[in-house]
Amino acid sequence: MENRLLCSECVGEVFLRAEIVRNGRDGVCFYCETEGRTFTIGEMADQIEIAFEEHYYRTAEQASYMEYLMSKDEDIGYDWEREGDTVGSLIGWSAELEEEPAEDIRLVLAKRHYDYEAAQMGDENPFAEEAHYAGREIDDSESQAGWVHFEESLMTEARYFNPTVEATLTSTFEGIADHRTQDDRPIVAEVGPGREITTFYRARVFQSEERLVEALKRPDREVGPPPPSAATNGRMNPHGVAVFYGATDPLVSLAEVRPPVGSRVIIGRFEVIRPLQLLDIEALRSVNVEGSIFDRSYLHRKARAKFLDWLSRRITQPVMPDDEPFEYLPTQVIADFLATRTDPPLDGVLYSSVQGGEDKRNVVLFHKASRVENPSIPKDTEISVSVADQVEDGPQIHYWVSEEVPPTPLPETVTSNSTNINDPLFLQFVNAPFEENYDAREPALRLDVSSVEVRHVSGVDFKTENSTVQRHRVEKPLP
Repeated sequence: MENRLLCSECVGEVFLRAEIVRNGRDGVCFYCETEGRTFTIGEMADQIEIAFEEHYYRTAEQASYMEYLMSKDEDIGYDWEREGDTVGSLIGWSAELEEEPAEDIRLVLAKRHYDYEAAQMGDENPFAEEAHYAGREIDDSESQAGWVHFEESLMTEARYFNPTVEATLTSTFEGIADHRTQDDRPIVAEVGPGREITTFYRARVFQSEERLVEALKRPDREVGPPPPSAATNGRMNPHGVAVFYGATDPLVSLAEVRPPVGSRVIIGRFEVIRPLQLLDIEALRSVNVEGSIFDRSYLHRKARAKFLDWLSRRITQPVMPDDEPFEYLPTQVIADFLATRTDPPLDGVLYSSVQGGEDKRNVVLFHKASRVENPSIPKDTEISVSVADQVEDGPQIHYWVSEEVPPTPLPETVTSNSTNINDPLFLQFVNAPFEENYDAREPALRLDVSSVEVRHVSGVDFKTENSTVQRHRVEKPLP
């Protein structure tokens, strides 16, 4: 039976059929009696056996003791049935075979796995007619253990030029831009003009009126990313590296800065003015993996997809303030890797906000994509801020920003040796925005100054889950 030939036309499973065409031999099929590329039944059994070992497990032949007791209880109404499908039907279904060749493969495998002593003891043959199989859970424990080792190595061994870190991140994120989710969304989302996401909100807390007034003069600087000297440790940046933390919703941006009661918060809307590529961390939880159980790489790809699901949750899990210095270290290294080593390099990441509801997202734009476009403010412009109007009942809060720009030069007689101060190029130079520190990065964001608002924090609401604490006292026994 092992030497019977099965042609590719009798196999419906696409990958397995291609294997027969590529690696089989010409012959006459035993089952359809036509000439073509063939495998022997023994070779087909080899393929089935490996696939079953990787993707299925044999289910219990008898009910457990608890299941037995439940089946005897008439009030419960539980009837035990063996889990899974019969091995013969599963062979036929997985390889898309007719009943006769599927049964021949089962018989060959049953003969291979026959054990006289086990049969005498009543143990079931793995490929007996009554054997049942069910899908095996994907095991990504090795990848998770590797990631934990990566974190430990980063925190306790070497933070720079660490080969373990380099190898782990490369294997994790290699080819990530080619993946899509189960509902056909890209893993790498494009934001910016003409895209679904075109703006982000950012908030900054102020506890003194003086600093608030200074920020209102130049909100593009004070609400946007801080200068490197003022950039503190964050989830995706180390001290001294300025990035843009924002949200897709103004209230979420407010919640993310955790303002104390009595403080004031400036919120501004930033327009994304050029296309940016962002890794969608939430999309990693539903990476779509298509393939064949006869493809030896399929199990690895499924395990990687499950690991990415686990990793996305680990990256975005809440971090307590006391743990931030160490807990932020792995995500900071991930951000550096995604910004510089992926192909194509990414501009930032999107992830779900624990402070917001459904569809509320946070964003981190890496340093290279976090520059805010300078507003058109001529040099020597004087800016003043009013925070209240005087009315009969006393001061009433009203924020007002006034810009006093330099005067336009008056006309003068132009000679061949003088500069025409009314020349359009000269006027453009005089009234050009003044930039104190040159920045070679291409601007990616523009603050909509009409969106700037100040929120006064008068109270905070907490959403909690209550758990009671029970205490029990017993008397110690006598010695």
